[in-house]
Amino acid sequence: MKNVILSADGDRVVYSVPDEVSSNLKSYCLNFEKWIQTSAEGQKYYIKKYGVFAFDESDFIEWLNKYKFPKEPSFFVENLGNIYSTKNLPEHYKKCKSFNF
Repeated sequence: MKNVILSADGDRVVYSVPDEVSSNLKSYCLNFEKWIQTSAEGQKYYIKKYGVFAFDESDFIEWLNKYKFPKEPSFFVENLGNIYSTKNLPEHYKKCKSFNF
């Protein structure tokens, strides 16, 4: 398991995810976004009134745990708050991969 930093235009949140996810974080995140838009299960994220899909990093983690890595679940580590620049990250997280939805 490795730490990654995820956000959805808000707080940056650290999660521990399987090594495979960390190594291919962007690919997994983009596949999650595609899954939301094309699967029956993803329709729960659709807001008909506005014609958009709304989700955040916790939904991504739920998807990983339910559909991709149920035997190696990802978990919350720490909420870093609303940090805009990677140079303001705590030193021990500066090398973590990150993705903003």
